Amino acid sequence: MFRPVFHLSGVVLLAMAAFAGQHASASEFVVKPVTITEMKAVFGQVESHIVVPARARIGGSVQEIHISEGDQVREGQTIALIVDEKLALQLSAADAKIEALNSQLANARIELERSQQLRETGTASQARLDQARMQFEVATNQVAAARAEKAVIEQNAREGEVLAPAAGRVLTVPVTLGSVVLPGEEIARVAPGPYYLRLSLPERHAAEIVQGSQVMVGERGLVRLPGEVMPARPGRIVKVYPEITNGRVLADVEVAGIGDYFVKERTLVSIPVGKRTVLSVPPEAVRTVHGVDYVKVATADDEMDVAVILGEIFDQDGMKRVEILSGLGDGDRVLLP
Repeated sequence: MFRPVFHLSGVVLLAMAAFAGQHASASEFVVKPVTITEMKAVFGQVESHIVVPARARIGGSVQEIHISEGDQVREGQTIALIVDEKLALQLSAADAKIEALNSQLANARIELERSQQLRETGTASQARLDQARMQFEVATNQVAAARAEKAVIEQNAREGEVLAPAAGRVLTVPVTLGSVVLPGEEIARVAPGPYYLRLSLPERHAAEIVQGSQVMVGERGLVRLPGEVMPARPGRIVKVYPEITNGRVLADVEVAGIGDYFVKERTLVSIPVGKRTVLSVPPEAVRTVHGVDYVKVATADDEMDVAVILGEIFDQDGMKRVEILSGLGDGDRVLLP
């Protein structure tokens, strides 16, 4: 009477076993060797392609400083004022000279007009008229020359304003108020950019560094907490210098968004230094028991737990994979949970 019920139960159990077998088969991962790019973490230093000095155009003492380190300046902005006290005395002397020459010019003009009137009446000779005209022209030219000399002195005084040679950030201001400077001396250094990362790599990596290679640049800050994942942004090697100095090869990396970094600031950069073949599995296939990592491997008859040693985690075709250093071989079937 109850035999059909047992028969039905057996059918259900067989169906469940078949479904479980299909599910296990669908959750297998076959281990195969893959080639990955080996990355090396190095320090990159932020540099500016151009660093322009703002120089003094005249000698004197620094009377005003309008900037400090780290300020943003625009091209042509007045960043300091240099005063030469001798220029004020020279301007006073030039004004006095112009006044004296103007007086001589006025007398020469009166003398010329008188000679012209006397010549018209026949009282004075032509020689006297010519001499008066010559004295007037000489006085006129002397006044023009004195005014030109004054303009030169005024221009020298205006050149006491030290102008920013380009728009950018001020790196250093090596002078203080009251400092005595000479013409051509550096008042400030301005970095207009653009900014890039300068890498200094060991000579053994010279052959692997290729222009155009992609790199990963870490965020600001060199200290990381244990287990903290370092966010990164992509960059590109734009130049590899052909000369090796002191066992180091130099390379430049362009990366967006480093304009707010300090010049000479260092950050971590992961660069490709070669390729290698590894075995890997999905991270969810690994379980840790008492500090030992295991993966479940399907055998011909059953399944078994295999202890493995893990390497680094990497991306393969958009999927996370963890490297297996030992414990598995090519063709092993790993069961996923």
